Amino acid sequence: MQFPPSELVLNDKNQVYHLGLSPENISTKVILVGDQDRVSMISDFFESIEHQSQHREFVCHTGMYQGKRITVISTGIGTDNIDITLNELDALVNIDLIKREEKIDKTALSIIRIGTCGILQAEIPVHSYILSTHAFGLDNVAHFYAIAFSTEEEELKNALQNHLNLPSTIQPYLISASPRLTSLLDSVETHNGITVTSSGFYGPQGRQLRIKNIIEGMNEKLTSFSFKNQFVSNFEMESSAIFALGRAMGHECATICLGVANRPNMQFSKGYTEEMKGLIKYVLDRI
Repeated sequence: MQFPPSELVLNDKNQVYHLGLSPENISTKVILVGDQDRVSMISDFFESIEHQSQHREFVCHTGMYQGKRITVISTGIGTDNIDITLNELDALVNIDLIKREEKIDKTALSIIRIGTCGILQAEIPVHSYILSTHAFGLDNVAHFYAIAFSTEEEELKNALQNHLNLPSTIQPYLISASPRLTSLLDSVETHNGITVTSSGFYGPQGRQLRIKNIIEGMNEKLTSFSFKNQFVSNFEMESSAIFALGRAMGHECATICLGVANRPNMQFSKGYTEEMKGLIKYVLDRI
C-alpha cells in the first residue's frame, strides 16, 4: 500500500511536512519539550551537535551526550501539536518516504517529554520532579485512533471519571507510561502519580477568569482522588496523546515534569531556570 501525497504530506525536500526533518536527522532517543528555547538549553549539555533546524514551532537539535545520540524537538503547547509530532516522527522511522510505503522492519523510538506542570498535591513542593505513571486525557486526540486500552487502564479511568462526575460532553481516556522508561527515570527524587492532560490552560485546568467554569471544584476532586494506591499528582497539556499514539505505533513513552505551580497552595515559581537545568541533566544521565 502506498500513502498518497494528501495523506503522507512531504515538503519539496522529501521531508515530513511540519517537522521539516529527514530520517537521518533524528535518533531513536527523542526528548520532547514544549518551549522552543528549551531545545538549546538541553543541547548545551551535548558534547557535539550534528543537526539543527527549525520549521514553525518545531525546533530540532540532534547530538551526542556521553556516547548517546539524542534528538530534542520542541512541540509547542497542546495535544493537537503532539498528534503532528508523533505521526511525523513515526513516519521518519517506519515509512519509506521515497516509496511512500510502510517498512517491514519497524523501529521503536524512546520518547521522553520534559515539561513543566501544576502540582495537585499540597505536600509536593514547587520545583519537584513529577514522574507520570499514567496520563488521564481530557483532550480528544486518542478517540480518533484505534487504540487498545488494558483492563487496568479502563478500571482506573472509570474510577477517576466517576469521582469527577464529568459532563457527558467530556469523554476522557487513561493510558500508562512505558514501564521501562519510567523505571529509568524513577528515584527517591521523583514524585510519581497520575498526570491529567488538559486541552487548555484556563478552564480545562480549573481556572476561572471572566467565564464561569461548568465543572465545580474540579481541582479539589482531583486532589482527593485515591484508587488502589493511585492518586493524581499534576496537570499538564501533552502527555496523554504522547502515551496513546506512541504505544499504538510501537514506541515507548514517558513524561517527567518540573512542578512550577502548587495549585492547592496557590503557589507559583518565581523562576525555575536552574531547576530545569537540573531536571534536564537528571534525564540525560538516565536515558
